[in-house]
Amino acid sequence: MWRQVQTVQSDRQESIPNHSAGVRQRVDLPSSPRVKKFRQSKGSSVIEKLYTRSSFTASDLPSFRRQETVFILLNIGFLALLLTLHTIFASYWGRPTVALILVAGAVLLINTVELAWVRGLKQQPKSWTLTLLTWSSICLSLAAAGLLTVLVDHEDSPYFAVAIVPVLVAAFRLSLPALVGVVGVATFLNLAEVDYFFRHHPPADSGEFFEAGINSLIFAIAGLLVSLLVKQIREHESNLARHLLELKQARAKLLEEETLAAVGRLSSAIAHEIRNPVAMISSSLAMARRCPIDTEQRDEMCDIAAREADRLEKLTTEFLSYARPRQPETSPTVVLDTLAYVASVCRAHAVDRQVAIEVEAAESLEAELDPAQIQQALLNLVMNAVDASPRGAKVRLKSDWDGFSEVKVWVTNSGSQIPETVLPRIFEPFFTTKARGTGLGLAIARNIARAHGGDLSICSNQPDNICFCLRLPAAKAVADEATKDGTWHES
Repeated sequence: MWRQVQTVQSDRQESIPNHSAGVRQRVDLPSSPRVKKFRQSKGSSVIEKLYTRSSFTASDLPSFRRQETVFILLNIGFLALLLTLHTIFASYWGRPTVALILVAGAVLLINTVELAWVRGLKQQPKSWTLTLLTWSSICLSLAAAGLLTVLVDHEDSPYFAVAIVPVLVAAFRLSLPALVGVVGVATFLNLAEVDYFFRHHPPADSGEFFEAGINSLIFAIAGLLVSLLVKQIREHESNLARHLLELKQARAKLLEEETLAAVGRLSSAIAHEIRNPVAMISSSLAMARRCPIDTEQRDEMCDIAAREADRLEKLTTEFLSYARPRQPETSPTVVLDTLAYVASVCRAHAVDRQVAIEVEAAESLEAELDPAQIQQALLNLVMNAVDASPRGAKVRLKSDWDGFSEVKVWVTNSGSQIPETVLPRIFEPFFTTKARGTGLGLAIARNIARAHGGDLSICSNQPDNICFCLRLPAAKAVADEATKDGTWHES
C-alpha cells in the first residue's frame, strides 16, 4: 500500500568519523616552485642553491612583480616628492631649470615604462634579464641622483637622496660585497658633486664634505640593516624548507609503515579465514578415508567437506570483489525501485527472523548508480540489519535528496548498539562478530559507494537506532518538498 510521507534527516548524522584500516591514498599539498626544487635535491647544498647570497630572482612571477613594483614606485614617488618640494621651496633652491625638469621627466618616463613592462609579464623572466634589469636600475638611479644634484647648483641639493633607492635594491638582491660597492659609488658621487660645486663657487666649506660623509654613512647603515634582515628572512625560509622536507620524509615513512601493517593484517586475516575451512575439509576427508565408519558417517564427513568448500569458494569470491572491484557503469536510476528490489530479496530472511522491512523514498528520486553494485551493497547492509534486529522489530530503508548534489540512503534498525571497541573496525576487511561471517560485506559495500563517488558511514549508533548512511551522486534534484513519496511495506 502506498501512502504520503515526509522525510527529514539531520545533518548531524554525517558527523561520524570514517575508520578504515585500508591503505590510505597519499595526497600531496600544493607547493611553491621553490619547495618543489628543494625536494629534488638533498643535503645542505640544496639550501645554498636555493638561497644564494646573490639572488636576482623571486620564487615566482607574482613575487617578482610585487618586489619590482615596490622599488619602481618608491623611485617614482621619491623623485616626484623631491620635485614638488623643489617647486614649493623655489625661494631657497631656485626655480627648477628646464634641463632639470627634462632629466627628471626622462627618469620618471623610464620608470613608468619599466612598471608597465613588469605588470604585463606573462612568465618569469630569465636570470640574465633580471641581472640586467637590476644593474640597469641601480645605475640609472645613481646617475639620476648625481646629475640632478649638479643641475640644482646648490650646496644643499635634495636630489642626492634618490641614491637611497639603488642602495636598498642592492641590499635586497645583491651580495654584501656588491652592496659595499654600490654604497662606495654613491659616496664617491656625493663627494665629487660637493667638490664640483665648490670649484665653481669658492671658497670650499669643509662642513659640506662632512655632511656628505654623514649621508654616505646613513646609506651604508640602511643598506646593511636591510641586507641583514633579508638574510635572516632567507635563513628562516631555508629552515622552513628543510623542516618541510623532513616532515614529508617522515610522512612518507609513516605511510609506508602503515601500508605494510595493513598488508600484514590483511594477510593474517586471509590466512586465518582460509585455514579453518581447509583444516575442516582435510580432517573430514582423512576421517572418511582412514577410519572404519559406516556409510552414514562417511556421507556426513563428505557433507562437512562440501560445506566448507562452498564457504571457501564464497570467501575467495568476496575477497576478489573487495580486492578488484569492478568499475561501476552508472546511469540515472530510480532509487525507490532499487530499494524495493533489495527489500524483496531480503523478504524470506526477514520473515524467518520475524522482522518487517519498510522502504521510504520519493517516486521521482533518481541517482547516478550501477543498479547491480548498489543492490549488492544494500543487500549487505539490510541483511546485517535484519540479523541484528530483535524479533518483531522493523528495518527501515529511507532515501532522500540532500538539497545539493547527493542522494542519501539510510538503513536503520533497532537492537543493541555496536560496542565502542568494535565500532572503529567495522569496515576492516575480514573483521566480523558473526560466527559464520567473512567480514567482507561492509568493506565491499563501502568500496562500491566510493567507486560511485560517494561513501558509506555509520551515522547513528544508539540503542534501538543503528543507522548506516550510503551517499550517492544525485541524478535529479528533488527541490519540491511536496513531491509525491511512496512507502512500501514487506513483512
